[in-house]
Amino acid sequence: MARILGYIAASLDGFIAAPGDNLDWLTKQPDLNLGEHDYHHFLKSIDTVVMGRATYDWIERYPGAWEYEGKRVIVVTSRPIDNPKGPLETRSDIASLIGELRALEDSNVWMLGGGRLQMAFMERGALDEIEIFVISEIIGSGTPLFPAIGLKASPKLISAKMLHPSCARLHYRFDWTCQRAALTDGPLKLLGELSASARRAHRP
Repeated sequence: MARILGYIAASLDGFIAAPGDNLDWLTKQPDLNLGEHDYHHFLKSIDTVVMGRATYDWIERYPGAWEYEGKRVIVVTSRPIDNPKGPLETRSDIASLIGELRALEDSNVWMLGGGRLQMAFMERGALDEIEIFVISEIIGSGTPLFPAIGLKASPKLISAKMLHPSCARLHYRFDWTCQRAALTDGPLKLLGELSASARRAHRP
């Protein structure tokens, strides 16, 4: 079964982009050498790249070359992409896409970007691990790393490492099976017991 991974940079105050999708706060970092955790090393381990339409549109505007040669690239969108910057496929149904990805064998999938699509995968228990590179910049506003949609989770921190005076790497693993079990055994179980007690109290 494929592993679905996150790899993303965030500001110290929890944003992945400044207003207008501006990344100057990230690209201006001097001598930011991530060593074994460098983006290009990570990309070599990836077979499939999944991104939302907003992320693709940003990549299309970016003057650099297509960086995903040899990778399968899927853009989640309901709108056609004319003259794509590189070879890609499109999907519009997230649940079906997750099933398709999970059916892949011995494959690593990169959930590129963040925001709503990343949270949609998390809501469905379909993000296995995430590497967050926290940059020592406070940018005040922008696109949040995790949009506030009410999702609750308890990922396990498996590594925390200072890579540079301006960058720390946090590596988390999700266990959605335990998360669902905790929900079942916790508040929902208590609610069920209270409901059963109430029914017994009103039984003639």
